[in-house]
Amino acid sequence: MEPAVSASKGKHEPVPSKKQNKFTNILANKKTLSLNLFAWLFLAPYLIFYSWFMLYPIIKGFIISLYKWTIGNERTFVGFGNYKTMFQDSFFWEALGNTLYFVLISTPTLVIIGILLALIVNAKLKGTGFLRSAFFLPHILSISVISSIWVFVLQPYTGLLTSVLKSVGVTNEIFWLNSTNLAWFSILLATVWWTIGFNMVLFLAGLQEIPDDLYEAAKIDGANSWHCFRYITLPSLKSVILLVVVLQSIGSFKLFGQSYMMTNGGPGTSTRTLVQYIYETGFRTNDMGLASAMSYVLFLVMILFAVVQFKFMAKKD
Repeated sequence: MEPAVSASKGKHEPVPSKKQNKFTNILANKKTLSLNLFAWLFLAPYLIFYSWFMLYPIIKGFIISLYKWTIGNERTFVGFGNYKTMFQDSFFWEALGNTLYFVLISTPTLVIIGILLALIVNAKLKGTGFLRSAFFLPHILSISVISSIWVFVLQPYTGLLTSVLKSVGVTNEIFWLNSTNLAWFSILLATVWWTIGFNMVLFLAGLQEIPDDLYEAAKIDGANSWHCFRYITLPSLKSVILLVVVLQSIGSFKLFGQSYMMTNGGPGTSTRTLVQYIYETGFRTNDMGLASAMSYVLFLVMILFAVVQFKFMAKKD
């Protein structure tokens, strides 16, 4: 005997009318509009402050770069005259070269040391909690404090480093901040001590995202520690490495406090960076138009550098 067929089987569901569809769409659109309105209301305070303190100064700065202007005097429109003056200025090229030199020596150093410190604190050893705090604590200090500490440490005759070297038999006085190569080394040393903790934290976060199963499987297959680092750790950290390289490059391009407070751009102008030269042009020479033009060139160089890094890392992937 065949089962009874349900009375409702075979019957079609009622099709909504055009009026019902239209009403439903209106309600959905009103709901979406209200949600968007609330979202914009919450975003409004941030957007107002961001536009006023970030976007407006950028636009205003470009406008100023087209004028010959000193504070207290009327502006004179010169078009791209400031840019022409800048490119003919040998001090500008020297400052840009010094900045590029620091970027090239600081970025690899901070990336390599950051990875090594992250590997150390990521190891399951006693005292790694203390090491994490010790490595990161300098990052919370201001640049003036950092510079003052290292000026004291590197002071000839009475400095802490000089005293340590004398205790191990070094009798010659070393003038760390008065020789070009040693001055750059001193600035790099202070920068590493100050910023390495932040890079370490980023690499540590990347290391903790790598599954332990990968290392266990590799050890079962006979891989040693170097093989695990080369074929598992480094490939897994590529995105973090790219982030640190870009952030560190931008930070190095903006170098000012360390060189200004430790060496004042010396000896001579051998450690004067572009940001320091922009500061001196704007606030000592009082040439705001030329300083704004230099700032925009620095901005474009940083963008170009970041784009090249992204392209290069993407190709390697």
